[in-house]
Amino acid sequence: MGIEAQVISPTDYGDFLKWMPGESNIINYELNESLAIEMTNQAEIIFCLDFNSLKRINQYGKHVEAASAKKVMIDHHLEPESFADYALHSTLASSASELVFLFIELMEMVDVIDESIASCIYAGILTDTASFRHSSTQPSTHRVAAVLLEKGAKPNKINEAIYDNFSANRTRFMGYCLNEKLQILDEYHTALMCITSDELKRYEIITGDTEGLVNWGLSIQGIRFSVLIVDRTVLRKMSFRSKDNFPANEFARTYFNGGGHFNAAGGESSTSLEETETRFKLALKDYRHYLT
Repeated sequence: MGIEAQVISPTDYGDFLKWMPGESNIINYELNESLAIEMTNQAEIIFCLDFNSLKRINQYGKHVEAASAKKVMIDHHLEPESFADYALHSTLASSASELVFLFIELMEMVDVIDESIASCIYAGILTDTASFRHSSTQPSTHRVAAVLLEKGAKPNKINEAIYDNFSANRTRFMGYCLNEKLQILDEYHTALMCITSDELKRYEIITGDTEGLVNWGLSIQGIRFSVLIVDRTVLRKMSFRSKDNFPANEFARTYFNGGGHFNAAGGESSTSLEETETRFKLALKDYRHYLT
């Protein structure tokens, strides 16, 4: 359309996403802070995609907040903050990517979608629905996916690029975690893994390599709540996944300064890994009625 557009990511991301069209032009704020700030200050419109609170983009958030550009939030998470001038928001949407498609549809520009655009949007829907498994997958989600396939997205190639593209170290790390680190808390139908910073270094784990690890807990018969705690040195990062009526987002918000979706949330802790693990197990007692 002749519009200059620039994607800025607040952090790095997994290698399994670096096949995506246009990826090589993305600015990583952590690696190129000055250029990211310059582009942000020059922007006329800033699209805030897949987050509804500026703290979710870490230190980059203060620059987005200070920018004079109009801000458009496209997101599906609960409890959005009011930092944006415009919002396309629905907690019923499967993903921000499905809402991006809706935005294009509202602009009456579906005809502009080519194979590259279709592939990127399809990848976003695929990963955020865990391959169309989450309860957020609606009939509309499959209808959008069908249009994207018609526009040239190739599901077999996209699945292969995302899920069959891990390093040998990452595969060994997954095996180690499942064999050595998995705790089954039978009383609470809960699976827990706590990963130390030394274990991350031992397997040369990079950004994105722990993606999906928390989901393995829910694949175990009888487990209703799965939790991953990773020692990232400065903070302990936490991932929560649940089934049925367990409010993972409420649990994360109440105890670990987090939030997210009802069955998929995240949190963090500033105490040690051992203290965080202990606090988590104590907190489970307050939610026993959901789990037993």
